[in-house]
Amino acid sequence: MTRFSPRQAGDPYRYGVFLRPDPRTSLAVTTITTQLRAQFGFISADAFPPHATLVGSQHIGRDEDAIVEAVTKGVASLTSFPVVNSGIRRLGDDGAVVYDVHHLADGTPNTLIVELAAAIDTAVAPLRRAAEDPEPNLFDRRAFRAHLSLASHDLRLRPDLNVEVEEFIHGLGVEVPPGFPAEYVSLYRTRSDDWSGRYWLTLTWTHLHTWRLPRAG
Repeated sequence: MTRFSPRQAGDPYRYGVFLRPDPRTSLAVTTITTQLRAQFGFISADAFPPHATLVGSQHIGRDEDAIVEAVTKGVASLTSFPVVNSGIRRLGDDGAVVYDVHHLADGTPNTLIVELAAAIDTAVAPLRRAAEDPEPNLFDRRAFRAHLSLASHDLRLRPDLNVEVEEFIHGLGVEVPPGFPAEYVSLYRTRSDDWSGRYWLTLTWTHLHTWRLPRAG
């Protein structure tokens, strides 16, 4: 059952603005998530396109032209920059396994990806609508960690597989580029029957728009 009232404009939709990795990195992600689905029945990361979330799960109504216009203005002064893939890492208390694309080669945060997420968050903030969602996904500069999910929400339900899944991912030996340019930013409409629960079980998505950040200089 859905918890949403039809009086809340935009339900049961949420919108996400994602950084799209290069094709080879996307292939690495989908290879791993497909194998995790085949071996363990994990579907959460595989339910999404390969991406690093900039802002996600935004309840901002259905005026999609307004969303595109807002983000277009938000990224107008930004340029492409290098993203480093620091490899397979753990993320957060739930044991999610990800490709870490938040840090530079020296281990310091990539401030440019943080600023990109902040700019998009500022752009869509005026469009947000209240919703009955006990876990709002709001941007927090201090907590933001750019990543490409490999195994995520499923591990909350199967913590007993925590070590086995990470070993399995490493054992696949999937080759991935050491980085990619932060060049393609995409808007997606996502839908679920219940965003307050295990939303990934009924998740569907539609690509709506892509912005290509120009190269500096």
